Amino acid sequence: MGWIVLGVIVLIVLWFFGAYNGLVSMNQRANQAFADIDVQLKQRHDLIPNLVETVKGYAAHEKDTLEAVIKARNAAISAQGPEAQAEAEKGLSGALGRLIALSEAYPDLKANQNFLDLQGQLATIEDKLAAARRFFNNAVGEFNAAVQSIPAVFFAKNFGFFTRPFFDVGETARAQLDKAPEVKF
Repeated sequence: MGWIVLGVIVLIVLWFFGAYNGLVSMNQRANQAFADIDVQLKQRHDLIPNLVETVKGYAAHEKDTLEAVIKARNAAISAQGPEAQAEAEKGLSGALGRLIALSEAYPDLKANQNFLDLQGQLATIEDKLAAARRFFNNAVGEFNAAVQSIPAVFFAKNFGFFTRPFFDVGETARAQLDKAPEVKF
């Protein structure tokens, strides 16, 4: 009878360790996914000054737009944590959209190879960033489900495991991402 009780206790302890280690693993995966977003954001932030300088040469009197992009970039760089970064990136995306739209008003800018190269690099980074966000949000979704499921729900908070926020791009950006790109000839 004593061996049975001891066996049950050992199984419960092993089960607890397994559940705890699973939460640690999922939390680390979410941290790694956020680090991937951070890398893409850094590349994006590094590209913006070059883009602004190129546009400045053709559209110097568009000072407000250029300053808005730099201000939004600085806010995005200084933002900390997924929620603050997501909010700052919404503002930066809007400012970048206005900057890119300037190329329609300036045909010489639109034909400038440096501008086209920078625009292409930005599009590539945006694609990678979207993939990194999807991966992060998937990792966070799995982690949140595990934290809120039995048995972890009984001990997760006591060990510092709380649900994490998703990296939300916002309704405006989501609408742009869902819209098919325009092709002009």
